Amino acid sequence: MRMYDVIEKKRDGKELSYDEISYFINNYCNDLIPDYQVAALLMAIFLNGMSERETADLTEIMANSGDVIDLSAIDGIKVDKHSTGGVGDKTTLVVGPIVAACGVPVAKMSGRGLGHTGGTIDKLESIPGLKTALSKEEFIENVNRIGISVAGQTGNLAPADKKIYALRDVTATVNSIPLIASSIMSKKIACGADRIVLDVKTGSGAFMKTLEKSEELARCMVKIGNNLGKKTVAIVTDMDIPLGNAIGNSLEVIEAIDTLKGNGPKDLEEVSLCLAAKMLELAGIGDESYCKQRAREVLENGQALEKFAQMIERQGGIPDVIEDYDLFKKPRHMYEFTSEQDCCIEKIRTDMLGISSMILGAGRETKESAIDYSAGIKLYKKTGMSVKKGELIATLYSDDTEKINQALETLKKSLVLGDSVEPQRPLILSYVE
Repeated sequence: MRMYDVIEKKRDGKELSYDEISYFINNYCNDLIPDYQVAALLMAIFLNGMSERETADLTEIMANSGDVIDLSAIDGIKVDKHSTGGVGDKTTLVVGPIVAACGVPVAKMSGRGLGHTGGTIDKLESIPGLKTALSKEEFIENVNRIGISVAGQTGNLAPADKKIYALRDVTATVNSIPLIASSIMSKKIACGADRIVLDVKTGSGAFMKTLEKSEELARCMVKIGNNLGKKTVAIVTDMDIPLGNAIGNSLEVIEAIDTLKGNGPKDLEEVSLCLAAKMLELAGIGDESYCKQRAREVLENGQALEKFAQMIERQGGIPDVIEDYDLFKKPRHMYEFTSEQDCCIEKIRTDMLGISSMILGAGRETKESAIDYSAGIKLYKKTGMSVKKGELIATLYSDDTEKINQALETLKKSLVLGDSVEPQRPLILSYVE
């Protein structure tokens, strides 16, 4: 088999066989195929697409290119939840404890943030003492003991995806539905869950900006999961507005704790309960109505909050943070951004708001960037709200005053101010099953 023939076949719009995809992936991972030939194939895929079968094969082969986590030592049906990324998206911190409190094991591996989107692992590591680098044995023991553990992804999880993504990033081939879907799902398949719930974000703060493209991505990923024997469903949720009011690591953890106490933002609570109920339904504990009722029950009676406290303690953190937020690292500087006029917030460029938080130190511009766990934004006014002159819109937090000045300019550009309020679309936009 020659790489030249594989490129030519896909260039001409033909389907690649399992063996041809395997040849390309395995030899590229072993440095036996040069970047320029893989770049040519990626462009051919970008232009001609892939069939449902090809996309499932690509996903499976990439998933098997490194570690595949075996969760069989954990009793029960393991349901994973994955978000395609957004701004203020701390749902895992709420959903995981709810599902675990309902008796369904949550064995979740999460990633770090990059660019305008935050990462669950960075958020958890803002809790003093908490560690996310767990051995496989620690990870499984935690789930068997208390029903939940959230850990960082292993260094060798789907390495083929990492290598191919780096090449896609510099060859203008990132925005291909089959390549995006296989990239996401290869890691989910390698993580070993029995069922998968996908939270596909759409809007200005999401990877996919339009509902049409988000639903296309959701359908593709659901088909991949089902074709590979993992019952998969997707929920398309709005990311034209940040989820909740906090953007930044410790700020988001505090907001998640508030939500587990029943005092959090209603949009975060709504999306979290929806995702939790779908995970419970996939785990087979009841129909949709019962699962929604059960999820709300453990949220309201404090069992989900207790489960989060147990997870913090099991992973070396200080559970007292749940009652004493002063235990989190405090920023050296803060700035209150107030309105200069009476107006309405007509729209928010959510991606720019995420970039503003990144500038403050809450996110990474590159993988090597350092994180300031205390940095971020607390947003008091969101899309569709009226604002009086002198009223507080947002507070910015950072250890660096110069970063606050830079972030403030980006934050101002993210807000579209006007005289009228337009109706907002629902948070839950569609289901793909």
